Amino acid sequence: MTASVLVCGSMAFDTIAVFEGRFKEHMLPDRIQSLSVSFLVPKMRKEFGGCAGNIAYNLKLLGGQPVPVATVGEDATDYLERFRTLQIDTSRLRVMPGTFTAQCFITTDLDDNQIAAFHPGAMELSAQNDLTGATAAWAIVAPDSKAGMFAHAERLHAAGIPFVFDLGQAMPLFDGADLDRMLGLAQVLTVNDYEAGIVEQRTGRSMAQIASQLQAVVVTRGAEGSTLLTDGATMQVPPVQAAAVVDPTGCGDSHRAGLLYGLTQGWSWLDSCRLANVMGSIKIASRGPQNHAPSRGEIDAQLRAAYGIGLPA
Repeated sequence: MTASVLVCGSMAFDTIAVFEGRFKEHMLPDRIQSLSVSFLVPKMRKEFGGCAGNIAYNLKLLGGQPVPVATVGEDATDYLERFRTLQIDTSRLRVMPGTFTAQCFITTDLDDNQIAAFHPGAMELSAQNDLTGATAAWAIVAPDSKAGMFAHAERLHAAGIPFVFDLGQAMPLFDGADLDRMLGLAQVLTVNDYEAGIVEQRTGRSMAQIASQLQAVVVTRGAEGSTLLTDGATMQVPPVQAAAVVDPTGCGDSHRAGLLYGLTQGWSWLDSCRLANVMGSIKIASRGPQNHAPSRGEIDAQLRAAYGIGLPA
């Protein structure tokens, strides 16, 4: 039986609207100090999102056993029902009375400019979602409230559950001391190329130096694949050609799911990173973070075609 993974992070709704014009044509530079504009948005969609939600969704596609750990608001009924329908364990999702689920409202124009507003809602209370007593083979601490990320990290460390620290969108919240503290609790660091540079700058340590004190560091590089640092060695993991490049939203979360699934199967770091690259390439060909729905057989076929390895039966 596949071992469970505690997926700590945010769950959110993304409401995305399209303005069929250009913002710059409606914003007068000499009136910017008293800005008041309104846009008609005939196209709009609502997406299920948040790092914990996205990672859990992708882990389930692989046949994993994700246990998302997140706080949601009273408006999360359809999200919870979606996960139950997908047979994703919702026992660690806590509904916080009197709050909304975290949500981002995004309006884009024809030039792909964006105006966004983010409401953290129940996410700000994530530290109150105590996972003490939980068991798992692996865990991940993905972007969430800063207090929640530290609370989960401390509890996982105390329980002896190895976890991946995924900095992601939480990067502005962590200074050098915060990063050192979190890295002292984690077993793995995952970052993209830009985040890696920020971590090096804020900690005064290179990725190689950080990796020497962890089991591994994984740096994603988009279309260039990823870099794995483990056991004193640095390996480049070649990319997987995507069928189409449609939307990068959630690609990092898909990548983390592949990595975690490989680790729960006892795979090597290299093969786990290879599966992670495949999952990222599948996601980028679909709009929205949870609308891709490949079968496990289709994922297996892409993994075999790209790297000559397959998913367990």
